[in-house]
Amino acid sequence: MVVMQLGIFMDYWGDFSDNAWSVHIHYWTGTIWYIYLIIQPYYATHGQMEKHRTNGIIGMFLAGGVCLTALSMMHRDIMVSDLALAEPERFGPFKPWLFFGIASIEIIMMTAFGFAIIMSIIKRKSLEDHAWWLISTVFLIMMPAVGRGIQNLFIITNIKHWPDIDIITPIYISQALIILLLLLTAWKYKKLKHPATYLAVVVNVICCFVVPIGKSEAIQTLLRSMIKG
Repeated sequence: MVVMQLGIFMDYWGDFSDNAWSVHIHYWTGTIWYIYLIIQPYYATHGQMEKHRTNGIIGMFLAGGVCLTALSMMHRDIMVSDLALAEPERFGPFKPWLFFGIASIEIIMMTAFGFAIIMSIIKRKSLEDHAWWLISTVFLIMMPAVGRGIQNLFIITNIKHWPDIDIITPIYISQALIILLLLLTAWKYKKLKHPATYLAVVVNVICCFVVPIGKSEAIQTLLRSMIKG
């Protein structure tokens, strides 16, 4: 949670009043989801199973909010891509195709997130499986926050070179960090061979292909036809 909050801090709080309502809803549902993933195991392991079950029902509602609010904001990526095309000097290293890549991998991330939530419900009677499917969601949705945070660091430290700043390498660094954290956690809890671990690794590896995905004219056309502002 700390890593995610540090990553998104500047992007969210830096222009708090300029953020759209959908951004606020997504930020807070995501933040509360991380809090739930901290308090729920405490209840389950400290004799408060009734509270754990009740909060679990509320948590499923919250998880749906995280997933659907993220998907509902896809039109913003298309809109920003159009702005970057119209005002290239304003967006500098952020090329129009990049936003199509981001939208594509966010759809993949949130689809995987929803699948992990459903699997945690199906496996609710198996403590280890139930817990690990839920824990895996941490690593499925870290990329946007961590990626933006590391990109911001790159920009701040290289601002004199604007617009010739490498903003793709930060994405690779972000994915390496997330996969490392995932594998360390999976190793600690003996879940390296769990399906949820495989899913999280695959999703984060796909994120590394944001450039070819974003530059694909077929994908751009598909997203434009599906996502309307």
